[in-house]
Amino acid sequence: MIIYVNAQAFRDGDGSKERPYKRISDAAVIAMPGDEVVVAPGVYRENVAPAHAGTEEARITYRSEVPLGAEITGAEEVKDWKQVDGTVWMTEIPNSDFGGYNPYTTYVFGDWFFAKRDKHTGCVWLNDQAMYESVSLEECRQAPLSEVSWDPEASKYRWYTEQDPARDVTRIYGNFHGMDPRRENVEITVRRECFLPKENGISWITVRGFEIDKAATTWAPPAAYQDGMIGPHWSKGWIIEDCEIWGSKCAGISLGKYYDPDNDHFFTRHHVKSPTQMERDAVCRGQYHGWLKEKVGSHIIRRCNIHHCEQGGIIGRMGGVFSVIEDNHIHHINNMMELGGAEIAGIKMHAAIDVIIRRNHIHHCTMGIWCDWEAQGTRITQNLLHDNQRPSFAKPLQGGMCSQDIFVEVGHGPTLIDNNVLLSDVSLRFATQGVALVHNLICGAFTCVGGGTGPRYTPYHIPHRTEVCGFMTILHGDDRFYNNIFVQKWPVEDVVIKSDSREEYYTENRAVGTHVFDGYPTYAEWIAQFDMDNDIPDMVGLEKAHEGHLPVWAAGNAYFDGAKSWEKETDCQKDTEHAVYVRLAEKDGKPVLETNVYEFLKAGDRMVSTETLGKAFEPTEAYENPDGTPILFDRDYHGEHRGPNILPGPFADEEDAEKPLF
Repeated sequence: MIIYVNAQAFRDGDGSKERPYKRISDAAVIAMPGDEVVVAPGVYRENVAPAHAGTEEARITYRSEVPLGAEITGAEEVKDWKQVDGTVWMTEIPNSDFGGYNPYTTYVFGDWFFAKRDKHTGCVWLNDQAMYESVSLEECRQAPLSEVSWDPEASKYRWYTEQDPARDVTRIYGNFHGMDPRRENVEITVRRECFLPKENGISWITVRGFEIDKAATTWAPPAAYQDGMIGPHWSKGWIIEDCEIWGSKCAGISLGKYYDPDNDHFFTRHHVKSPTQMERDAVCRGQYHGWLKEKVGSHIIRRCNIHHCEQGGIIGRMGGVFSVIEDNHIHHINNMMELGGAEIAGIKMHAAIDVIIRRNHIHHCTMGIWCDWEAQGTRITQNLLHDNQRPSFAKPLQGGMCSQDIFVEVGHGPTLIDNNVLLSDVSLRFATQGVALVHNLICGAFTCVGGGTGPRYTPYHIPHRTEVCGFMTILHGDDRFYNNIFVQKWPVEDVVIKSDSREEYYTENRAVGTHVFDGYPTYAEWIAQFDMDNDIPDMVGLEKAHEGHLPVWAAGNAYFDGAKSWEKETDCQKDTEHAVYVRLAEKDGKPVLETNVYEFLKAGDRMVSTETLGKAFEPTEAYENPDGTPILFDRDYHGEHRGPNILPGPFADEEDAEKPLF
């Protein structure tokens, strides 16, 4: 059955083509497996909560009749502004208008939030541009430029909110700098979500072609209910495709997790258990809540334009397992720098088990991709990442997090990173183990090697399943580097970084290459520690070996412009004679690579495969496809075939390197 919706309809109808519903929510109440909800162009100011699941054979599809013509928004227009003085105006909203959720009394806060607790989940929008929140009316009036914003000129547009208990109203002030808010498009966010089920298990839904924007979402750490403007809640088999998703206070798309009232911001509310312990609890409690391959995950997010969200473009804890995130443009995430904490990135996934992140263009984010805990079977492939770093003119925000293209944290692997173009000044924060980098162009440093993990025991799983196999702290190492190009594109000097969560500083590497693994053993050196001369193993005597660094493998890599190799790497190309450049340019509106590296790059004969990479140590799982089949790395960044003369890096040949990157 086709159910029709049209915001411009004369009056409420019955969902027929002749008498369409005016609200998508009305269709969402009755849509059943196999139904399609067709939405006419228009603005839909509502939170759509699908009531019924589809099936794998008969999905429920919500489709914008005209691509991006139907807009679902969490905002409401406000025209009732009164001038206070100068450029400052004021409006009052009865608190009863907000129902059970007032974004102007609800602060952004929670576990792993490190910035000041002085920003609300609400926001004021001037002609689709987010205004910056002030902590006082006087600051709103003075409108100082933000020292931490990536767009300081935009930060002069300010708003401030306060409560009037006597009249039970929310008062909102705005400094519009000479604009008349009664004549401009001024909106305030009022709804927490735009398209998200209220119940678990609303599976097999497709959402296609919508613009989804401006919701008052809440901070979404791993041991909490994670909302986004749109998401499947705790279910299986959603497809979100061809949408534009922007303007979330926190997360754009959320892929989980389940709501657990006994472990919802537990550390923030009670303090008595560490937030890391509560994450372990969340993993184990998840089994009770149905965290199984048969029930949760296997979502697809594709061809979406996700931007200007202030926590993350796509986030998820556990609910995103076995998913595919492909062909998306994710950009300008956390650029206002009003929020800071350990959940901020273009893509931030906990437990990205068998998740494939491919062919995405991710840039101008505080962090590009962050795979935190249980990046087991995760594959990051054929992505373009650049400018994921704080601009030089912007001061760091307390709690604002360090920047890099990719961060893999406290996991045991196997995590596969192949055929990517990584152009930011830090390519990979390496607070983990069990990572394989194959055929990448790497122009930034590796940081945090051997550190940043503490004694954090994190889980690993039965291969290609969610069931927990064991817990272990991070030993570091167990990493592989094959056929990558390393270029020292950025200044080589170490930088001093302020801690995200406390008043202390540390030094961070900026020298490109695998040299940061100097001191790590080869496999032959590592395995020799376990040779025993007697029949009865000396378990106590092996404690040092069991707690030491794991081995490293490296071969077929190329190092240019001062990039440095691991001290034990012998099969590699080192070019110290030529000046090499790598630049990102634009041609016909598409990103292209400008480089002379192929003038000096030498071909090899090492075809890398699952067999080459072996198995990650703790889970004893191979670097293979989610279905357990092996990978042969004979396809490049564009999917072109690699022949017998195998070049390091993501491109099969020089001509392939000249094609548009996205």
